[in-house]
Amino acid sequence: MPIHRFSNPTVKAAFEAYPQMLQTPMSELRGHILDVGKAMPGVGPVDEMLRWGQPAYRPRRPKTGTTIRIDALKSQRDGYALFVPCQTSLIAEFRDLYAKRFEFDGERAIHFTAGDAVPVEPLKHCIALAFTYFARRGEG
Repeated sequence: MPIHRFSNPTVKAAFEAYPQMLQTPMSELRGHILDVGKAMPGVGPVDEMLRWGQPAYRPRRPKTGTTIRIDALKSQRDGYALFVPCQTSLIAEFRDLYAKRFEFDGERAIHFTAGDAVPVEPLKHCIALAFTYFARRGEG
């Protein structure tokens, strides 16, 4: 996976503040998000910022897709998550496709545990679905 340098110092600081056990898996998750956005025609580049104190990623092109946020879980010392807006149907869509591959939290997140294998291709597909959410719905 290519190294993705931080262009936003506040996002870099947020990553450095995560517990050591989460820094590598969350950096890998960040890398997948940036790679998917870059590889998708009509989506990339992806902007990286902080939203509600969490690293957030959104296609720069308007009305293409929705914002993805990532963060450590407060309820699980070795847990972290990928969040999408709960007003979308994305988690339902992810659940229909990958119910046996991911652990979901309501209509807002996919949960992960540090040290567990992450199904990369299904994850990248979910990221791509989020980054094309509005365009796929004809709202773009």
